[in-house]
Amino acid sequence: MNRLTLDLWVGFFVAIGLASLVFLALKVGNLSGSSMSDTYRLEAKFDNIGGLKIRAPIKSAGVVVGRVAEIRFDPESYVAVVGMQVDGRYKFPRDTFATILTSGLLGEQYVGFEVGGEQDVFKDGDVIKKTQSAVVLEKLIGQFMFSKAAGDEGGKQ
Repeated sequence: MNRLTLDLWVGFFVAIGLASLVFLALKVGNLSGSSMSDTYRLEAKFDNIGGLKIRAPIKSAGVVVGRVAEIRFDPESYVAVVGMQVDGRYKFPRDTFATILTSGLLGEQYVGFEVGGEQDVFKDGDVIKKTQSAVVLEKLIGQFMFSKAAGDEGGKQ
């Protein structure tokens, strides 16, 4: 094998390796193409969104039904407003709960829809009234430690 042929093969494998890395980065970052063509927009207000990010999934029964499109702060009510794009194939009742959940103990955060039983469904531009904010792990640990300290002091009288 001469030098030119060897250089071509090395270049070919390097190009395949780089293309594979780009593909994996897009898959991990949820930036690859989405199958959602027809969507409608919903908004929800949360007291605390934790580490929720734009492009985070919206799941119902474990199935991705949309993506977070926008996160902004409302200076009048001092809450976070989350704009969501929901796949048009899925219609949710107006009494659906939107909850910020975490995948695993320290995983990514996403919006979970818990479906209600009402007949009327959301339309484009509606606001989800029933929400539950993210559970902040540090706050939870602090409350646990404080309750344990208060409980120990009460027993030592």
